[in-house]
Amino acid sequence: MDEAEFLRGRVYGADHDDAGPRPDRVYAELVGGPLDGLLLDVTDRTEREPREVALTTEIGRYGPGGRSVYVRRGGDGRRFDWRGDTPGTS
Repeated sequence: MDEAEFLRGRVYGADHDDAGPRPDRVYAELVGGPLDGLLLDVTDRTEREPREVALTTEIGRYGPGGRSVYVRRGGDGRRFDWRGDTPGTS
């Protein structure tokens, strides 16, 4: 199993021992980029909240502390598309 297969269907930011989705939460799928296939918990997020998220990741272009930027897909709040990586903020 490669890293991409291992990550698919897991929840971004969840503890590795308990990274599966929970039935009482709402998730969006991250599409493309280094976090492709991970689920983002959007349970408390409204449609009016920012459509863009910058998620910390060690496997993006900028390594540890870098961020991958995902934007909510128009008309489909259940998917966030990758837009690129950015260096972390100091």
